Amino acid sequence: MSSSERLAELHSLLHEHAYRYYVLDAPTIADGEYDRLFQELLAIEREHPEWVTPDSPSQRVGGAVLPAFKQVAHRLPMLSLDNAFNEGEIFDFISRATKFLQYDEKIADIACVVEPKLDGLAVELVYIDGLLAEGATRGDGLVGEEITAQLKTIHDIPLRLRQPLAGRLEARGEVFIGKEGFKRLNRQQEEAGKEAFANPRNAAAGSLRQLDASVTASRPLRFFAYALADPGQFDLSGQTAALAFLKQYGLPVNPLSRPCRDTAEVVAAFDDLAARRDDLPYEIDGMVVKVDDLALQRRLGDKSRSPRWAVAWKFPASQATTILTGVEFQVGRTGAVTPVAVLETVALGGVAVSRASLHNEDEIRRKDLHLGDTVLVQRAGDVIPEIVKVITEKRRKNAEPVRMPTVCPSCQAKLAREQGEAALRCGNPLCPAQRRRQLAHFTSKAGLDIEGLGEKSIDQLMTAGLVAGIADLYRLKPEQLAVLDGWGEKSAANVTTAIEAAKQPSLGRFIAAIGIRHVGEVTALALESHFAGLDELAAAGKDELMAIDGIGAEAAASISDFFARGDGRTLLAELRAAGLVVRLPPVKTAGALSGMTVVFTGSLSRLGRDEAKKLVKEHGGQIASDVTQKVTHVVVGDKAGGKLNKARELGKKIVSEEEFLQLIGR
Repeated sequence: MSSSERLAELHSLLHEHAYRYYVLDAPTIADGEYDRLFQELLAIEREHPEWVTPDSPSQRVGGAVLPAFKQVAHRLPMLSLDNAFNEGEIFDFISRATKFLQYDEKIADIACVVEPKLDGLAVELVYIDGLLAEGATRGDGLVGEEITAQLKTIHDIPLRLRQPLAGRLEARGEVFIGKEGFKRLNRQQEEAGKEAFANPRNAAAGSLRQLDASVTASRPLRFFAYALADPGQFDLSGQTAALAFLKQYGLPVNPLSRPCRDTAEVVAAFDDLAARRDDLPYEIDGMVVKVDDLALQRRLGDKSRSPRWAVAWKFPASQATTILTGVEFQVGRTGAVTPVAVLETVALGGVAVSRASLHNEDEIRRKDLHLGDTVLVQRAGDVIPEIVKVITEKRRKNAEPVRMPTVCPSCQAKLAREQGEAALRCGNPLCPAQRRRQLAHFTSKAGLDIEGLGEKSIDQLMTAGLVAGIADLYRLKPEQLAVLDGWGEKSAANVTTAIEAAKQPSLGRFIAAIGIRHVGEVTALALESHFAGLDELAAAGKDELMAIDGIGAEAAASISDFFARGDGRTLLAELRAAGLVVRLPPVKTAGALSGMTVVFTGSLSRLGRDEAKKLVKEHGGQIASDVTQKVTHVVVGDKAGGKLNKARELGKKIVSEEEFLQLIGR
């Protein structure tokens, strides 16, 4: 088989497997096998760049940064929808449609299609002869922003339709971020010291409007198609047929969309969707109801900004107005000071709400908050309540603006705001509030998961003077706990037993638990896979840490600083004295490269750099990005530079690409 034939075969295989993985959720090959096929495709395209086509799987992640978004006119307007808020308004919608169509009075119903109304961003995809040629935001309905490169990074969206189709196809749908993806994204934002996103819709919209498409590619964006701009173009009878058509050509459609024969079935579908809302993997704010029959849609036509044949039936609003009575300032385990609004209690989405997150100083200024303000608050799903805006018309005269403190509310140390960060921080490592949060994190599920020691118990122990830091936990005696309010001999014995069981954590679990800034569970596991033990990690410099895949400059500096500081060294010494022993990662004995640390330099001819690194890991070795004392082998390709000279100076084993392949038996 020639290279060009193999490239065509790889296109077909990778598109098929991506469709099965992202759209059908039914993969037929392992992730590693997909990666191997993808690396093979990249290798052929590097050798023959003239063969790279717009629908190649390699084109999903854009590298170029756009100077600005172009405006693009929609061939057919992308109209908004009128809203309905109760069953009566849905009956009115159907009644207006039947009256407009001059139906016989005996025919009081029209068959409809109902679809979950996702809380995302509407986009249009334009395919020409089966290839994705253009993508745009809805914009004002007539003109949107061209975001083709950004949309190509979303794996749900096919670069080529699954079946040949001549001419133009315009599909419309919603880009969104699921609940788990949103939580994961905000964890990454917080670990990187960046501001968390307020809600999934804002995160999705912000991700699509990144001029650098590689940033978009790093976000967990999803897509559902919900319409064809012109279903009559394909001789389709209506919306049910249009959804089946979209699915047939490889565009994902929401599996909860369904036809309803009459209004009673529409109401039943709404009740069912409302009951399932909290269990769905994505946020929805209602249900879209569309007249199914395309001929009836044409007869009904459009108003100025919305169609007469569709309506959005919204769930009861999770918003209410209340009074901002005060602001508390909480100190986190890394010293970040977070403002929290204290509100007059109000019922919101079935929950009594008396507090709301304000995130940081910038948000307080942006919303121009004053004490005593009437504010609009909202709560969606399990998202923390937030202040949407101030009702400035109701502000009383001489209201005091909310101001951030200049000193720590816990220890009175001066607060500082680092360049590029939104948070004010307390830099005192002995701050009681930081200690309290560090202890709570250490014992939580994200830490060592010590059962019986939640935040309330930690507060009680600190107030009683039994613990001031993490190491004190391991010195607790059952008799000290048994005399506390709400405790007894059994609960005291259970907690001390749980503490004793937490004396031998794994390296990754321990690092995640002690609360180093910018270090979460993923980073901690990366450290565990790289270092033989805690002492080796503590001795590592910033450059060595940055050489580990997935660890950036901020995390490397934070880790290095923690172990270099006196309080970090003191904590480790105290924990060891209290009997804590960090379990070492299992030694990898299998693999031709076990015990080796490899650096690549220069251009490889037979392997892509990512493929080469993957082979090292698969054969038990470790990867470094620079030549250090720990490096055992340096693999040299064409035009090797300074790393080769450094390897010679340090007496490292220097091997060619061919010799490297021989080491792993290829």
